[in-house]
Amino acid sequence: MATDVLLVNLGALAAIAWIVWYFWLSGKPQVAAALAEGSVQEVFVKVRGGYDPDLILLAPGRPSRLHFNRQETAACSEMVVFPDFEISRRLPTGETITIELDPLEPGRYDFACQMGMLRGKLIVTNGGEAGGREPGGTEQGREGAHHHPE
Repeated sequence: MATDVLLVNLGALAAIAWIVWYFWLSGKPQVAAALAEGSVQEVFVKVRGGYDPDLILLAPGRPSRLHFNRQETAACSEMVVFPDFEISRRLPTGETITIELDPLEPGRYDFACQMGMLRGKLIVTNGGEAGGREPGGTEQGREGAHHHPE
């Protein structure tokens, strides 16, 4: 095998390894919801090339507000979908859209863009709570009938 072919193959292998690590193996920080008035949990999610945070910890048995602020114009990020709750919302660029969720049972609940390329997860567990900020526009959700138990 020629040296140039070997170098190209090694470079391609390194690129594949980096992609696998970045998208599937790298540790992602988890963010616990803040308690707002009346024990409502709140989390602010920046949408820009993905969801930040994309792993959200919620306490069971409390209502939640997820505030999505889309900071890009990519077509993939214009919707967020919560299949377990049959919720989908359009995310206009530069606006904060709030999704309210009824109290959830412990488990894991996925959310994603309409194409499934941007992904996130709600983890409902007896974890801690962290800091939050002011809410934007409100849209009502409903409690999910299907979830992935821990």
